[in-house]
Amino acid sequence: AEAAADCERGRGSESGDPVAITGGAVTAPDGGWGWAVLVATILVLAMTLGFPSCVGIFYTDLQNEFHASNSETSWVPSIMTSALHAGGPFCSVLVGKLGCRATVMLGGVLSGLGMAASSFTNSIAELYVTAGVITGLGFCFSFQPAVTILGHYFVRRRAFANAMSSTGTALGLCTLPFLGNYLHSEFGWRGSFLILGAVLLNCCVCGAVMRPLQPKKHRGQPLMDHTPPPSEKQTKRELRLETRWRSLVASVKEHMAFDQFLNNRHYRVFAIGITFMMLGFVVPLIYLVPYATAYGMEPSRAALLLSILGIVNIMVRPPFAIMFNMPWFKGRHVYVFASALLFNGLSNCICCIGAGFPVLVAYVVTYGLSMSVVGSLMFTVLMDIVEMRRFPSALGLLAVMESITLLIGPPLAGVLVDTTQQYFYVFIACSAVVASSALFLILSFLWLDKKERKASLQGQLSAQPEAEKPAADAPPVCEYSDRP
Repeated sequence: AEAAADCERGRGSESGDPVAITGGAVTAPDGGWGWAVLVATILVLAMTLGFPSCVGIFYTDLQNEFHASNSETSWVPSIMTSALHAGGPFCSVLVGKLGCRATVMLGGVLSGLGMAASSFTNSIAELYVTAGVITGLGFCFSFQPAVTILGHYFVRRRAFANAMSSTGTALGLCTLPFLGNYLHSEFGWRGSFLILGAVLLNCCVCGAVMRPLQPKKHRGQPLMDHTPPPSEKQTKRELRLETRWRSLVASVKEHMAFDQFLNNRHYRVFAIGITFMMLGFVVPLIYLVPYATAYGMEPSRAALLLSILGIVNIMVRPPFAIMFNMPWFKGRHVYVFASALLFNGLSNCICCIGAGFPVLVAYVVTYGLSMSVVGSLMFTVLMDIVEMRRFPSALGLLAVMESITLLIGPPLAGVLVDTTQQYFYVFIACSAVVASSALFLILSFLWLDKKERKASLQGQLSAQPEAEKPAADAPPVCEYSDRP
């Protein structure tokens, strides 16, 4: 019935889990055109997730142009990153209406227009709207459908595909600082924003590659609607209100996974941990270049630090992609992810040693290694703990929760810099936040897995004496489980 319903909805092959559809079956190719989709996803992630961190190259120019403080200027990348995640539910609705391909292309148009419009702004508030809201929403509409459709094209090699796609962020961190620094020196920040807007339009080209998986056409009569006729006493107005209410509830359930958050303990723990992590995870990337230039480093060498970070990610993520696809890691992805997150948080303390180039190179290499593991496993862990059918809505709710901490993180760091006049306090605070979120994930999942094993053992023991009971006493087959 679910397969037929997906076929009747037209684009159900994009919003549902193709692998779960049997009978009229959409099967994940795990290769073939999927490799082209993987390359397109890598490029989309390079232009979206890697972009906000490179705004730090223009940080000082924006401060001088608009006479803004650290806190005021930091709202630009903060709003951009927050909109990238907060637009998740809207993106999920667009995917359901338009499909992944059209939504990615729409995101490319929005992000390109947003950056182009930013080059004509006359105040920092206007920049909040153009570079922050419009460009950030464009990034969201490109990034989330690209990750979603990749999960449909790959099942057996899903861990490998997700890890390889995460190299897109590294590719962006590697190339965009070089490009941004060159454009900054040649055209200034306004000309740079205009050209970068044209670069972001390439998301439309990548989106065109992401053709949907088509289910086989069903023959025979469509399913009949067995809904009982409404009572004669009900008025038309009551029917309309009831229909609208049911439509609203169904839409919320489809695009926001509140049921997963309430009933799936693993997803709830993961969402809370990731939300708190985002308070300090991206802040060091925003403040790394200003920190280096504040202590006398040349802007070109400071931008080189972000490029080194990207090179480390590019070199390390493909081997990690192959390694994490091995059978031993199945069921252990979340612990590897949390351990890397702990290492990532502690690595921020290296910046407290000094602001010299060798010290900061050691920092970005250490940070890059742990960031590679975190980025490689982020979506794999989420796909492990929720059904692929619910992945878009689960990702949408997680993105909304992340957007709150992503929005307030950089401005809080800016307030800390304005108050203390020292940048290294920002890295200490980020270290404490990220490390504590990693410990929360490790301890919580250990407790949940222990509780699950204990419940499973008790169920096996209690099932033995009850084996001769009548079948009526058996639990219903549709009983909810934390994991699919």
